[in-house]
Amino acid sequence: MALPAAVSIRVASADDAALILRFIRELAVYEKAESSVQTDQAGIRASLFGPDAKAHALICEADGEAIGYAVYFYNYSTWLGRNGIYLEDLYVSPEKRGSGAGKALLQHIARIAVAENCGRFEWSVLDWNEPAIQFYQAAGAKPQSEWTVYRMEGEALRAFAAG
Repeated sequence: MALPAAVSIRVASADDAALILRFIRELAVYEKAESSVQTDQAGIRASLFGPDAKAHALICEADGEAIGYAVYFYNYSTWLGRNGIYLEDLYVSPEKRGSGAGKALLQHIARIAVAENCGRFEWSVLDWNEPAIQFYQAAGAKPQSEWTVYRMEGEALRAFAAG
């Protein structure tokens, strides 16, 4: 059995917009929500790399091939009085899972959080995604079962905002 290729992580650039969109679509298929992806390459380019971008993207590569990505942004805890990092997406191509790429991405962002004195590193996981739950628990993450995520979007958001 050959040793797995060493993985490397780099900061994504605007030139990666099509790649990131491909990974987003693959993740959406895995999460049984393919029709929920409403963005396109221009949307990714603007939201991740435009002058007002608030989120950050990383690309994970092995042997020069992109095999995964992560997107994160900073949030804030009033209780801690410090920023935190929220992991929006972490994805590794199915055929490359088990190579250490997911752990490398997660550790890379954890190191950013520590270096920037963030108080927390958080993310959400679908309750049926047992492989991801096991992966995160093996990394030492703990579920926050006392909190329920609420969401307002689309027409409900617009109607509420309009009063």
